[in-house]
Amino acid sequence: MSSAAIEPVVFTPFEGQSLRIGPEQPLLLLAGPCVLESEALAREIATEVRAICSRLGIQYVFKASFDKANRTSIRSFRGPGLHKGLGMLARIRNDVQVPVVSDIHEAAQARPAGEVLDLIQIPAFLCRQTDLLLAAAKTGKVVNVKKGQFVSPQDMQHAVGKLRDGGCRSILLTERGASFGYNNLVVDMRSFQIMQGFGCPVIFDGTHSVQLPGGAGSCSGGQREFIAPLARAAMATGIDGLFLEVHPDPDRALCDGPNSLPLKDLEPLLQRLLRIREALRP
Repeated sequence: MSSAAIEPVVFTPFEGQSLRIGPEQPLLLLAGPCVLESEALAREIATEVRAICSRLGIQYVFKASFDKANRTSIRSFRGPGLHKGLGMLARIRNDVQVPVVSDIHEAAQARPAGEVLDLIQIPAFLCRQTDLLLAAAKTGKVVNVKKGQFVSPQDMQHAVGKLRDGGCRSILLTERGASFGYNNLVVDMRSFQIMQGFGCPVIFDGTHSVQLPGGAGSCSGGQREFIAPLARAAMATGIDGLFLEVHPDPDRALCDGPNSLPLKDLEPLLQRLLRIREALRP
């Protein structure tokens, strides 16, 4: 496997506001609720996290899914759907003045999503889907691909290759854990450097990495007490960004509550992580 120098990913969501993601750049944070439960709650979270990141000098992108198409049970809450959800994200983007990211599940969703989102995310379960990757590449937006729980970090070079063949040069890769038997995930800390070797900035998803897929019967469980230690370990490897699902009351969240970080715990965690990142500087 050849190693390529990491080129910073740069995009300008608003006039006079550019984000640069990569080595020697400010930390990137993708954070928000798992799914759009309501516009009011999403706006509350986006506003609070934006303020935290402003205080800490962190680059912030608000995340929330408009449709969780891969829920364990058909009775689980999925979200408002494509058109209503994109409308909510567009209003939050404009009113809070924060860039937004959400995930697409079908190639046909790429074009309408690209008209609203600053980053398009490919879910881990779909990271090998060629047509989906090519559709995302055609939008011209930054594409964040989550590494599948069933995929080795080395194999993510093929997802990168598909996006580049489709014309996309602004690519982020996200580690979110690997399947370890049934209903469990582990994080291979080698994966960060391996995937950075493809020339892409790498993000750690600290909340899905502590998920217990299907572990609660009709939904996934989680162990949020391990978010902080795993995030500290990942930061020590030299990652370029963090992905965290946060919620004011995770125990009442409509999706992924057991592995979501309480919003009140976000700023203290980020402060500790920034100290680790600073210690890595030569």
